Amino acid sequence: MPDTNPGLPSNETRMESAIIQLLVLAGIAVFLIFRLRNVLGTRDGFEKPPAPLPGGADSRRRGRTEFDVIEGGPDRDITDHVPDGSEAAKALAAMKMAEPGFQVSEFLTGARQAYEMILMAFERGNIEEVRGILSAEVAEAFDEVIAQRKAEGLRIEANFVGVREVTLVNATFDRTSREGDVTVRFGGELTSVVKNAEGQVIEGNANDIKRQRDVWTFSRVMGSNDPNWVLVATEE
Repeated sequence: MPDTNPGLPSNETRMESAIIQLLVLAGIAVFLIFRLRNVLGTRDGFEKPPAPLPGGADSRRRGRTEFDVIEGGPDRDITDHVPDGSEAAKALAAMKMAEPGFQVSEFLTGARQAYEMILMAFERGNIEEVRGILSAEVAEAFDEVIAQRKAEGLRIEANFVGVREVTLVNATFDRTSREGDVTVRFGGELTSVVKNAEGQVIEGNANDIKRQRDVWTFSRVMGSNDPNWVLVATEE
C-alpha cells in the first residue's frame, strides 16, 4: 500500500536524524572537555596550598605572634645597662612595676648631674645646696671633712672638667618597703689645688686634670611623691 502521508519522514529517517544529533552533541562535549583540560590543567600528585591573602586570617595570626614576641622581649632600657636576667635586671624591672614611669636611662642622666653638683659642693667646702639629696650619714661625713679642712686653714679651689664614665654597677629592690637602691660608678675629671691660709698652693696644679673614680649608691622609695634620689653611700 502506498504511503498515505508522503510529506512526513518515515520512522527510520527520524531515527537516523536523532543519532546524527547525538553524535554532534557528543563531539561538542568532547571538544569542551578538551579545552577545559588545557585551560585549567590537571591535579596530579602533591600541590602547594594556596598562598594566604594579604590581611587574611593567617597574616593576622602571624602579626599577633610577632607583636607578642616584641612585647615580651627584653627591656632595652634595662639590658643596655645590666645583663639580661641578672639580679640587678630583676630589681630594675621590679622598680618599673612599682613606678611605671621610671626609666633607667633617665635616672643615669640625673645621677650624672647630681654627681657633678655634689662633688663640686664637697670640693669647695659648702654642701648646703645639695644637702637635700644627701642622706644624714653622708652629709655628716662630708661635714666632718669640710670642718677638718677649715680647722687646718686649708681651702680647695676646683673646676669640673667632665664625666668620662657613668656605669650602673648594681641595683636592689625591697618589695616590702618599695625602696630601690642603684649603685653607679662615675669617672670624673677636674682640676683641683689645695691652698693654705696664706693662699699658697700646697698641693695640686691648676693646669693638671685629675681623674677621679667614685662609686655612689642612690636610694628612693619607688612610687613616692618625692622624685629625688638620695645619695646614701660613697666609696672609691
